[in-house]
Amino acid sequence: MRALDDILVLDLSRVLAGPWATQNLADLGATVIKVEKPGEGDDTRRWGPPFLTDPATGQPADAAYYLAANRGKRSITVDMATPEGQAIIRDLAARADILVENYKFGGLKKYGLDYASLSALNPRLIYCSITGFGQTGPYAPRAGYDFLIQGMGGLMSITGERDDLPGGGPQKAGVALADVMTGLYSTIAILGALQQRHRSGRGQYLDMALLDVQVGTLANQALYYLVGGEAPKRIGNGHATVVPYQSFPASDGHVIIAVGNDGQFAKLVAELGHAEWAQDARFSSNAARVTNRNALIPLIQAETAKRSMADLIAAMEKRGVPCGPINTVDKVFADPHVQARQLRRDVPHSQQGSVPSVASPLRLSDSPVSYDRGPPLLGEHTDEVLAEQLGFDPARLAELRQRGII
Repeated sequence: MRALDDILVLDLSRVLAGPWATQNLADLGATVIKVEKPGEGDDTRRWGPPFLTDPATGQPADAAYYLAANRGKRSITVDMATPEGQAIIRDLAARADILVENYKFGGLKKYGLDYASLSALNPRLIYCSITGFGQTGPYAPRAGYDFLIQGMGGLMSITGERDDLPGGGPQKAGVALADVMTGLYSTIAILGALQQRHRSGRGQYLDMALLDVQVGTLANQALYYLVGGEAPKRIGNGHATVVPYQSFPASDGHVIIAVGNDGQFAKLVAELGHAEWAQDARFSSNAARVTNRNALIPLIQAETAKRSMADLIAAMEKRGVPCGPINTVDKVFADPHVQARQLRRDVPHSQQGSVPSVASPLRLSDSPVSYDRGPPLLGEHTDEVLAEQLGFDPARLAELRQRGII
């Protein structure tokens, strides 16, 4: 058994934050029904290249982006703009444990698919709304996208090279982190609401906002400002309050050296042939090293540049100093530890046979994640789900399909 084998999820979300949350739930065993618009589906099915190739036609099929967040689900197509489509979704919601949606503020009320309407049918329903700015506040009606949120939420102000160096200026993260983190926090909120429902017997409404998550995950950087009164600045690959903790040049590339305490610093400088630096008052404590960063870093850089990446990594590992390469994604999946942890998983796919996927980081000893269902084709499970959940017979399904409702 898996952790959520008895849980039914109705997924009305698209793109990344919502699908990331529901993929987590599917990984944990929940039955996730992904509701998509007939003929179109989730926008990310077209967000490529790269695309899969339809083996029957040779034409592009679903994009890799879509595959990243939709493993383990069943797809049905329902036109919620029609009264019949709305009725289908309401009937499914009446049976569901969880509903996840990421429509604009108030966007589902006109269809009678808002929390007030559906909780009246199903008081046990946990209803998770994901928006850019939440359900309250002056920005609530605005559309919110990851890039915008990374800027507004402060992440870009602390990401990138210093303004006075080449390439300086704000940078977004290379992954849509606001979306992914909102998906993770939404999963946490949903699991918390399930536990609360065990006690109360009632569902509840979850108001998840990308901006809230982005500000919340500024973590120590937020507290640097709230405690110190000064907004943190970009420092490239350096660390605001730990030194040395950054990338350093080698003769054939760059390595990361992450010194977390004074003992590790002494081991580092001894390996570099300058044990005396650990006794230098400018560098003997982390606070002193932060103050004298501009004096210390060039000294370390001059020494690391004389040695190869492999030599530095091996020497630092032997001494117990955290050190590693900056891998490209192809090297990540070629890494022996990544392979030993089976972080690439091939999952079944009804059109392709199998497609690659990235393993869930969730490792549960008694209810492990399984990889028995890949990302669904658009509407692949419409007939199966509506027959199984709502008792629709073939004639009813054919009539709804002929009218474009499913």
